[in-house]
Parts: sequence; structure tokens; C-alpha cells
Amino acid sequence: MSGEIIANEASSAFRKLKTLSEGQRNTALQKIYDGLKSNKEEILKQNEIDLKNAIDSKLSSSLIKRLNLSNPGKFDSMLQGILDVKNLSDPIGKISMRRKLDEELELVRISSPIGVLLIIFESRPEVIANITALAIKSGNCAILKGGKESIETFKILSQIINQILDKETNVPSNSIKLIETRQDVNELLNQDKYIDLVIPRGSNELVRFIKENTKIPVLGHADGICSIYVDDEFDIEKAKKIIIDSKTNYPAGCNAVEQLLINKNISKQTIQDLLQSLENAKISLHVTPELKFSESYKEVEGDSFDKEYLSLDLSVKLVDSLNDAILHINEHSSKHTDCIITENKEKAELFLKSIDSAGIYWNASTRFADGFRYGFGTEVGISTNKIHARGPVGLDGLMSYQYQLRGNGHIVGDYIGGGGKKLFIHEDI
Repeated sequence: MSGEIIANEASSAFRKLKTLSEGQRNTALQKIYDGLKSNKEEILKQNEIDLKNAIDSKLSSSLIKRLNLSNPGKFDSMLQGILDVKNLSDPIGKISMRRKLDEELELVRISSPIGVLLIIFESRPEVIANITALAIKSGNCAILKGGKESIETFKILSQIINQILDKETNVPSNSIKLIETRQDVNELLNQDKYIDLVIPRGSNELVRFIKENTKIPVLGHADGICSIYVDDEFDIEKAKKIIIDSKTNYPAGCNAVEQLLINKNISKQTIQDLLQSLENAKISLHVTPELKFSESYKEVEGDSFDKEYLSLDLSVKLVDSLNDAILHINEHSSKHTDCIITENKEKAELFLKSIDSAGIYWNASTRFADGFRYGFGTEVGISTNKIHARGPVGLDGLMSYQYQLRGNGHIVGDYIGGGGKKLFIHEDI
């Protein structure tokens, strides 16, 4: 099937999907939840095939971690995300402006779905459930392309979801479509007539390729180079907890911290204590020469502060001041999520205002940068864009708006500026 046909079918499905009631969309999500739950054993069986192939192919440990649906709580968390999205308020039809232009002439701005989404992602098989839930709840259609390393998991998830949509719901089965080849992607990137938004989730190379090969708007992020700055007015126990969680909770995540900046005015003994606690937590430290307190510490290299490790590695350096930390982060950060650890409110507020990232935190782990933790139910991805959605993209990020005007025979020719003499009222109601 050609890319044009796939995109056209999704566009046709969108025209029906966006007219369904919230109840019809929620019923579909409940059915999908039930279907995936009852087929857990078969899904994990197919996931095991992908894991074995990934191990045999000697893929990176971070990729294998992302691929594994058997990790404690991961499958159940995937299912819970569907219910969380189902239970969110309906994002369609929310009025953000109501204005009386004249008697019996009323203008409203109302939320509406974007349309057809092309989502290209690597490794994470749970993404298909996350995006399916968000797309259906928001009235959008989604064309999904996963990585070849997780193709068997994608196939079984897609088969179950499409069968449920086709036989048990009012949602058109073409609302969620799975494609398998790179050729399909290349063809779909040319379908700007039917596809409204591309969301890549994966490596820097993937995102760059997408942006360079399509006219369709692209929402997403490349690297997740997150930083933590430890100010000289800080609580060391609080700092240890935050940094260790930010690095070790899930080092393969794009919201894991990759670089640590430490104020030089902190005593040497305190810095040694802090770094030792990180090493005790199995973090491999890449430090500047003045911080090489241990032979086990590695020295930083030329790209150490422009690198997303996706592992238990962490680049560390001293900075002269808060302003130097801000300058460093704004230069080296990927504009994902950055944090300051300090007990000084004024310094924290300056940091929050000065960092040019989607997420800026004060005394909190960078791992909080997540749609589920933000209360979005789940997320379609993280965006470092400044236009439209930014940060974890949930339902709101998949919505646009329309202007609806209701009149009673009104014409522009009656008004000033259009040839007539009548004045507009322009009264918010």
C-alpha cells in the first residue's frame, strides 16, 4: 500500500473520528485496555522475541531496557496510562473565547483536533498504547512507525487494537495505522496534503532526518541533555537524593541528568562527599582535572558536556557562579529539562527565569519531566519546540482551535471597513 493511500485512509477516518462523542471515544479506550490486558501473555511472548533478537544483535543496554515490557510494572503502567487518559476531561470543544461582534453575530474560539499524526519512534513498544489512547481521546488519527528492533511487539499490539476498533467500537479502524518499513516513512513524509503533524521520538539523527525531509510541521526533541547546578547555598542531603534519582532512576530516559555543575565556593570536603555518594550509587563520573579526587573518576573529553550518555555516566565540572551555570546550560543544554539545587529563593527564581528550556526545576529530580507525572495521563513525546506544544505533550498538545461564527444574515458590506456605516460591538461574553 502506497504512502498516499495510507495517509488518505487516515485522513478519511479523521473526518469521522472527530465527530464522535466523548462517550464513544472513552468506550473505545476501555475496550482497548480490556483487550490488551486479556492478551498480556501473548504480548509479552512476542516482546521476548524482540528482546532475544536485540541481545543477539548486541544492541545497546539502554535500548534493550527501553524495549523490555517485562520490566517490573512496565506493562501495568502502560495499561494504566490508557485509563488515565480515558478519565481526563474531554479536550474537544472547549471554548477559550466568546465575543459578540454585533447583535446576533457571535464569535467563539473552540478547541479542535489537529488531524492526522505521523509518529516515528524507536524501541519503546508501550508508545503504541500511549499514543493510541491520546489520539483517540483527542479525536486525532495516528500513523505509527516503530523501530525494527521491536517489530514483533508492535505487530501484536497493533493487531489487537485494530481488531477491537473494527469490531467493538465506533472508532474507524484506520484511525490507528501501523507501518513497518523505512520506505513507508519516506513516502509519508511527502504527504503534507493529508498529514498534519510529524512527531519523531528517538535519536538526534532520526529527528534531524525527519526535519530535513518533510514540509509537514515537526514536533519533538533530539537529545535529552539535562543539567543540574548545585549552588553554594544548598542542602547536601537533598542534593544527593535529587542527583542520584535524576541519574539512576532510569538512566536511559531522555529526562535523566547528564551533566552536573558545582559552585566552586563549596568546600572541597563537601564536594568530595557529594561525589563519593554518587560513585557509591554506581554512577561513573567524568570530571574536569580539578575534581579528579579519585583514580576511578574519568577525565572529561571534548564533547563531555554536549553528550547524552543514556547510561550511568555523568559529566561534572566546577563553575564560578550562578550566572556562569546559566550561561553554560543555555549553551550546552538541549532545552529539555534543567535543575538548580539551592536554598536561596532569589537565586532559584533567577535560574527559573533565565534557563531557556522546556522544563526548569528547583530542588526536584529531572525525572519528573514526564506526561504521566504531570497528570497528562501519558504523553506522545517531549517537545523542545517553542511554538505550539512544549515539554511533555499530552492531550492539550494534540489540540488546535477553530473560530466559529454564528450570524443571522450578516454581511461585511454593512460595516465600517467593508463599505457600510455600522460599528462592531466587540464585546466579550
